[in-house]
Parts: sequence; C-alpha cells; structure tokens
Amino acid sequence: MWSEQVIAYCERTDFSYWAEPVNAVTNIAFVIAAALVWPITRGLGLARALAVVLAVIGLGSFLWHTHATRWAGLADVGPILIFILLYLFAATRDFLRLSAIWAALAVVLFFPYAAAVVWLAGLVLPGLGANAAYFSVALLIAAYGVALRHSPTGRGLLAGAGLLCVSLGFRMADDVVCAVFPLGTHFLWHILNAVLLGWMIRVYVRHCRAAPLAPVAPYR
Repeated sequence: MWSEQVIAYCERTDFSYWAEPVNAVTNIAFVIAAALVWPITRGLGLARALAVVLAVIGLGSFLWHTHATRWAGLADVGPILIFILLYLFAATRDFLRLSAIWAALAVVLFFPYAAAVVWLAGLVLPGLGANAAYFSVALLIAAYGVALRHSPTGRGLLAGAGLLCVSLGFRMADDVVCAVFPLGTHFLWHILNAVLLGWMIRVYVRHCRAAPLAPVAPYR
C-alpha cells in the first residue's frame, strides 16, 4: 500500500523517477527560503524551528514528486502540517499574547476547525476539492490578520493570506491547463509557497524583535 505509486499532477505521465523534473527541482525554493531567513531567527527558538521545518518541506515535496508513492505523499504533507501547527502555536502565544496553554489549545482545535471548513467548502465551494484544507489555513491567517489589522504584524498576515490564495489558485489550475501546458502550474505553487512561508517567518521575527513579550498569566 505505502509503495503504491500514483499520478497526481499534470507534469507526470509515467512512474519514472524524473517524470516530474520541474515539480521536483522547484522544491529547492523552500531550501533557499529557509537559508535566507535563518540568520534573522537567531535567539528565537520557534523561529529557528520554523526555518528548519521549511527546509524539510522542500525535501519531503522532492520525495513526493520523484517517488510518487503513498509514503512519499506522507513525507510531503507531514512537514507542512508541522509548520502550520508550530506557527499557530507561535501566533497565538506571541501575536495574541496568550499563555502557552491557550496556544496549545489553539493547535488542538485546528483539527476540528479544518475539518469543518473542508465540510462546508464541499457544500458551498465544491470546486476546491482537496484544496479546501489549504483554504482553511488561508482563512485562519486572515482571521489573525484582521484581529491585528492595526499593526504591521496584522498587515503582514493579511498579505500572507492573500499570497496563499494566489498560490492555491495555481495549485487548482494544474489539471485545468494540462491540455495546453503539459508542465502544469504546480511548480508555481512550490515557488509561491516558499516565498509565503519565508514571509510568514519574517512577520513573526519582526513582531518578536519589535515588541518583546511581556510576561503573561499562566492560565490566562
């Protein structure tokens, strides 16, 4: 089961290792983004962890677009989920200035929240399909951005939500353009997401540098 191969993207037409050269190679964008943000994360443990996970996202996606197996698919989505959960914890604790307990609760609640968005999207926006899970992330980033809209952090988050929506559009267009553009558009999802995740780390670092955290009540 885990070694079963699948064709999931326009560029792949067979199960050879390099059947998706563009989709595979563009994952270097994640590693480059991680290298660019790494110097600014010094002294911020969560930011450093996010930078490491960003690089691992590139590796996992590379495995997925070369091996095209079920286990490689897990290697692709696993680091992405870890990045989302780490950032959600950091954003709840440091942007909203809540305790680690509330931040951990936000992480736990992400799963029923995302499931609810996917279910509702299936009713209202059936065209999203499996992309509804990523749409739930865009909505969540936008919600935090709106809550902090009067600050540079809030505006940075809103920009990130917008960029994710654009990136998601290219992910969805992959099958649509396949007949006229055999490479598809999934590689643009990689490039834009690398920019997005690097940007999100910068927003977090800038917030922490500009406004060092004040102590919070442990059960706030």
